[in-house]
Amino acid sequence: MLKKEFHRLLKRQLKKSNLNLADNPALEEFLYSVDQAYKSFDKDIIHKENILEQSSKELFTANKKLRKEIDQSNTKLENLVDNVGGIIFETDLEGHFTFLNNAWEKYSGFSIKESLGRNYRDFLINDNLEGKDLEKLFSLKQDKSKSIFKYSVKDKILWFEVKYKLIRDVDGYATGFIGTLTEVTNLKEIEIKLQKASKAKDQFLSTMSHEIRTPLNAVTGLANILLMEDHMPDQSENLKGLKYSGEHLLGLINDLLDFDKINSGKINIVEKNFRLNYFLDTIGEHYSLVAEKKGIQFRVEKMNELPDIIKGDKLKLTQIIKNLLSNSLKFTKHGNIRLVVTNLGLEENKIALEFKVVDTGIGISKSKQGIIFESFMQANSDTSIKYGGTGLGLSISRKLLEIQNSELIVESTLGEGSSFSFIIKFKISNRLSAFEPLMLQKQPNYEPLNMSVLIAEDNKMNVLILKRFFMKWKIKYTIARNGEEVLKYFSNPDFSVDVILMDLQMPILDGYETTKIIRNFSDVEKSKTPIIALTAFAQTDIKEKTLEHKMNGFMGKPFNPEKLHALLKSFC
Repeated sequence: MLKKEFHRLLKRQLKKSNLNLADNPALEEFLYSVDQAYKSFDKDIIHKENILEQSSKELFTANKKLRKEIDQSNTKLENLVDNVGGIIFETDLEGHFTFLNNAWEKYSGFSIKESLGRNYRDFLINDNLEGKDLEKLFSLKQDKSKSIFKYSVKDKILWFEVKYKLIRDVDGYATGFIGTLTEVTNLKEIEIKLQKASKAKDQFLSTMSHEIRTPLNAVTGLANILLMEDHMPDQSENLKGLKYSGEHLLGLINDLLDFDKINSGKINIVEKNFRLNYFLDTIGEHYSLVAEKKGIQFRVEKMNELPDIIKGDKLKLTQIIKNLLSNSLKFTKHGNIRLVVTNLGLEENKIALEFKVVDTGIGISKSKQGIIFESFMQANSDTSIKYGGTGLGLSISRKLLEIQNSELIVESTLGEGSSFSFIIKFKISNRLSAFEPLMLQKQPNYEPLNMSVLIAEDNKMNVLILKRFFMKWKIKYTIARNGEEVLKYFSNPDFSVDVILMDLQMPILDGYETTKIIRNFSDVEKSKTPIIALTAFAQTDIKEKTLEHKMNGFMGKPFNPEKLHALLKSFC
């Protein structure tokens, strides 16, 4: 008889062994130890089962909560995707739609059900896409891209911006595209209106330039002719004043046109070799005469041994310096004006030159120095009345320097004068010389030109100016009022001229069309007749257009007699 109730497993083993504990009292103590181990193990098992059951309950609760949160997130995401303003789409690599949100039906007019599986090409045509071929819209060569296209829905044109990116799996293999379609109709319509307005503005400036320059050509042209002819001594100042006023008006027009070109980004830097010392000497000679007439002194000061030949944009440098010197001349009544040019040394194979214009003029107060560089602004409201000008000279100079990575610095005290300075880096030319034209005399003696010229011009005053010039220069000339008359002259087998001065804006047949016909003449000699374009328009692409039409030169109006004579002489 057992003294104590053993564990069920131990009892089963003892029963199978037929072991009599009465005969083995020592064994009974050992069995008690085994029994305790069995019972302790059972407790551990029960404890772990309780823990596992509790964990299972917690895991079930957490899983249930997570599923609920996922369902809620999916619902929120679906609501967000379906209610977002733009279209969200997904395609395979061939461009077949695999996902579309509700916005698709609103904009396309097609249901999502009938659109899924179809290719994007089914909904677009090439003509509606801007800047990209339809077949290349979704390309494996680009991880992401965007385009603009227009789409017609119920006879209404809508504009969309499509942005998309390539989708890759975990192994990096491309699987499709995902992207958005956003309506940008309002922005696009504004852009189109702005483009039209800009084009209209350019056309207006071009037309007004032509309309103003045409009569101005007569004013400056006749003034030049009268100065070339014999005149009474007391008429000289009047004629020079007339010529100056015409040139001043032309300068104002050019300021406005240059300002527009700079703002529209149509100004480029053109670097060529030029002789710096010759350039400064020419400026010195010209402005010394102008300053002397005003009773003030002008001098050019060269500091630290300037290089002779440098490479840069001479035309823009000239414009900047002339603007600054004209500004100083305008506001300086007594004293002097100096143009100081200093060699600041070499840096990375370029030479840094500082140009400084210093005057003893009226000066600028500290409070006004910030506004003088603004367009159409001057230091005082009555400045334009007292001194004239557009208020564009300093603004243009500053913008021309900015595109050359430089800045215009002003130092001034009211009543004590001003200084304007800037630094530009130029390349040092390896050439030993640079061609420069001979300095023009104050009153050039024009040599006779043994040549014949056909004047194709419909404006009578322009014809009168050219006739007077040609009479002085002993040039034989023929007049044609339009392109048709030009072609009639050339229909005569015996007709030939050395040069044609071709106005571009003639009635009936303009200069471009007339030139095109001449260049296609079967008579090779006549087809090669040199043609010089004449125009009062100020479009930036005129020179390029004349080259495209195989013209041999370009002459703007009003005519500069020195330049016109030199140009014609080159065809003698």
